[in-house]
Amino acid sequence: MVTTFALGTHRTYDFIADNAAVEFLPVDWVNNPRIIGLDRNFVSVNATCEVDLLGQANSEMIGGQLWSGSGGQADFAHGAMFSEHGQGFIALHSTTSDESVSRIKVRLDAGAVVTTLKNAIDNVVTEYGIAELRGQPVSVRARRLIDIAHPKFRDQLEAEARAAGFLRD
Repeated sequence: MVTTFALGTHRTYDFIADNAAVEFLPVDWVNNPRIIGLDRNFVSVNATCEVDLLGQANSEMIGGQLWSGSGGQADFAHGAMFSEHGQGFIALHSTTSDESVSRIKVRLDAGAVVTTLKNAIDNVVTEYGIAELRGQPVSVRARRLIDIAHPKFRDQLEAEARAAGFLRD
């Protein structure tokens, strides 16, 4: 196991203490997409706050406020792309906890940052399935993301996607 830092419980610290299977290395090596890509079949799994119908992920801001840093999300997504047979996954709940807001949107919230670019995201996962996005045109991306959105928001997303020119069928 390779890491840059560890934070956890006493049990975590007991596990890593003097454990030859755990190696701490500098972040510029651990998070280097080209180094990551040397690992065949590398799988990257990251969480996000929201995804737009182009497939861009905002993993740092909620409601216009900074919530988190980007961490290594983009690095590991790119590393998965460089890896032979690698895959990247972005996971999120389809809605906010009270189910009042879809977390799959036509456009990211105003002021939101793009943590991971649409061309670096292979798959987006919600409790309703997986949208495979790698290499797909906007219309296919939008359709697949609508299909894994919460059912109560799908019609609205489809109408907004059509108005934005993302869907034409």
